[in-house]
Amino acid sequence: MPETTYLELSQESGSSHKFYEVTVENTEVKIRYGRIGETGKTDLKTFPTPEKAQTEAQKKIKEKLRKGYEPAVMGMRKKRPITRRSVTSTVSKIKNKAPLLWQFKSGSSAFGIFIDQEHCWVGNQKGLVYKLNHQGEILNQFKLPEGVKCLVGDDIWIYAGCDDGNVYDLTGKIPRLAYTIDENIDIYWLDIYDGILAVSDVNGAVVKINSEEEIEWTRLSQGSSGWMVRIDSQNMYHGHSGGITSYELSEGRQLWHQEVKGILFGWQEENSVYGGTASQKVYKLSKEGEIQAEYKCNASVYSCATSPQGEYVFAGDSSSSLYCFSAEGKLIWKLATGCGSALSMQYYQDHLYIVTTDGSFACIDASPTAIASAQTGQLPEILNIKTPTKAPINIDSTELETTSNSSQGVILECIEKGSKLKIKVISEGFNQDWNVQFPRNLRQKGAKYLVENIKESARGGFYRVYGEIKKLV
Repeated sequence: MPETTYLELSQESGSSHKFYEVTVENTEVKIRYGRIGETGKTDLKTFPTPEKAQTEAQKKIKEKLRKGYEPAVMGMRKKRPITRRSVTSTVSKIKNKAPLLWQFKSGSSAFGIFIDQEHCWVGNQKGLVYKLNHQGEILNQFKLPEGVKCLVGDDIWIYAGCDDGNVYDLTGKIPRLAYTIDENIDIYWLDIYDGILAVSDVNGAVVKINSEEEIEWTRLSQGSSGWMVRIDSQNMYHGHSGGITSYELSEGRQLWHQEVKGILFGWQEENSVYGGTASQKVYKLSKEGEIQAEYKCNASVYSCATSPQGEYVFAGDSSSSLYCFSAEGKLIWKLATGCGSALSMQYYQDHLYIVTTDGSFACIDASPTAIASAQTGQLPEILNIKTPTKAPINIDSTELETTSNSSQGVILECIEKGSKLKIKVISEGFNQDWNVQFPRNLRQKGAKYLVENIKESARGGFYRVYGEIKKLV
């Protein structure tokens, strides 16, 4: 008969609200953990004897009891509510609308957007993620466990940060759990640079997490509601209700703080960071913290972006209006979106892509010719993209396709080092001493995996998995 121990840690402050369940059956130990009221994640390990399985289970239980967990009855406590951004949107009073080329109604308010040279990504609060090409054709769709807070790109990887406190890698056929963030961190925004994850939260804290999902440092800023975090090779830029604060990336030392209060969105270019605010302005700051320019809008700024090197600055406000400014701050044009207020945006090759309060994902022709025509009321015919009838691909976080053919790809092995499981390369031609960034919930001691490819981190010292993961049998 299986033997199950169920524990919970729930504090009145709401800072912790999670469960931990250990089930022992013969030589297997199954551990399930997560936020109270959710299914959570599951790890399964097999031991040589039932006695060793019991020893491991008791060790895990005692660790949690020391941390304040207590025996509990499942279902007695309710699921802790997830913080979602509260936004309002009014119809723009501007007569002329922006020149939309195509529009896709994703079905729910959307914050997640990422554009690269091949694809356009959108993620909404229902947890639906769609991949389109630049002509508006839907190429793929995924269903994640919770709503999508944001989509970020890091080199060749695309990640989705979700309300369940986790980050998923979208570069394969099936979404994979890339980072498991502490259940206490209520994600507002995140950014990833060369495998380093930065997370800002509801309380104004910002956290640096390395490629092994280990928290390296946490800093509490001078405000709350951290809707902006951006990182580069040297520093982290954290925007919150009290302004923008910069930290040195390696050790977390504060470099500067600028009181441009009420930050609702952030953007960065090579030499500058931009913050959209509730005070109806976008601020351009040098990466040393000096205010370089201000861009005045007519309502709270929900989103902002720039063309390369900041030649043009774009903003979207709570009144469903879009703005384009020169780098110096001169207003070039202002038009209505026609599809709600832009909650996120990105510019790419004369096109401005937005996701909005009504769930629309829209491509706008931002070329001077198209804008001039729109200002006279001449608009292109909009391509309205229909929702696919095919069901989206659901994440299967622990199941892996198996293969015995190792001729195509890179072979990895899971080894135990101390109390932790590490992934190493065993294929020739790689540094076999380096760790490989690999989903923690897929690691099984002694297992071998075949991956599509691995790539050395830009900083060196570890590898990163790209594409499909299969279990080698």
